[in-house]
Amino acid sequence: MLLDSNILIYAAEPGYDAIRAFIANGQPLVSVISKIEVLGYHRLTSEQRQRLERLFVVLPILPVTDGVIDWAVALRQKRKMSLGDALIAGTALSFGLTLVTANIRDYAWIEGFELLNPLAQ
Repeated sequence: MLLDSNILIYAAEPGYDAIRAFIANGQPLVSVISKIEVLGYHRLTSEQRQRLERLFVVLPILPVTDGVIDWAVALRQKRKMSLGDALIAGTALSFGLTLVTANIRDYAWIEGFELLNPLAQ
């Protein structure tokens, strides 16, 4: 399973024990794009940054490969979407992973794409 940036943010916040347990019981991976999105947010407090940096130490990080780029390009040619979302979706598609996200609506239009929202469970 590939964790979307929003799931990482929830996992680092107090009160989201269920998300942390969900992640701990799976085999989570993250895209390098999520690392950039999450740690690059300009309003992170030092405490939030520390929690998130600890997550990125323990979670395997997938790179942007040619296959990821090909998927991202194809998705953006079909429909307007942010570059970050296209690269994260492209990562999940390229590596054959379910995307775990709280933003199902952003990706629901992609045919044959497995999505899971742990917040809805």
